[in-house]
Amino acid sequence: MQTSLKEGRELARELESALAGVSGEIVVCPPFTHLSSIQTHLRKIKLGAQDLFWEEAGAYTGEISPLTLQEIGCEYVIVGHSERRLTLGETDQMVNQKIKAALSHRLKPILCVGENESEREKNQTLEIVEKQLNLALAGVGECKNLIIAYEPVWAVGSGKTPDPSDADNIARYLKRVIEKKYPKQDQENAKVLYGGSVNAENFNFFISQNEIDGVLVGEASVDSDEFIKIIKNLC
Repeated sequence: MQTSLKEGRELARELESALAGVSGEIVVCPPFTHLSSIQTHLRKIKLGAQDLFWEEAGAYTGEISPLTLQEIGCEYVIVGHSERRLTLGETDQMVNQKIKAALSHRLKPILCVGENESEREKNQTLEIVEKQLNLALAGVGECKNLIIAYEPVWAVGSGKTPDPSDADNIARYLKRVIEKKYPKQDQENAKVLYGGSVNAENFNFFISQNEIDGVLVGEASVDSDEFIKIIKNLC
């Protein structure tokens, strides 16, 4: 919730212009109110949403249907972001319903998992992210279109980040959890991003790791110069 509609449109135009010759999968996830307008400016860049509801229609004031996201042209949707879990009380069971809704409507979910500071200090990170992942995927038969974002809660918006090698170990662990849960799935499809205070100064430390496949950029994504610098160095 960082930009006006006018600012969002301008940011989309700047990104499309600057990244015309860049390869790689680039996704932007604007606020719901921006989606239709920004979609008209995107050619190379893919469109995603910041959240969805698990029902197609009904008396759910303020929520957004997966059918609406499809109609607008979204291909991706963020699910279980730490700010929604913390600020809005989103539970693992709600995340699970949203994952199922996204997959059943051909939306690619970006599932966020991560520990808080207290859990980190108690060395519970692997236990927490595995639990969140398993609860989010309960009853999900396959996850070929799933992207996992390791997003330590204590790092989001704080300017603090984990040691890149620690983040890489967690990404490796998450991939192993997926391998055990879906042994028949092509494991090349298991992608893990790092998210949490990513910026133009630190992203390369994370993307240079073996198991981290990309980054989920928050506040830095609304600064066109910084976001373009990150993407150009990634792709």
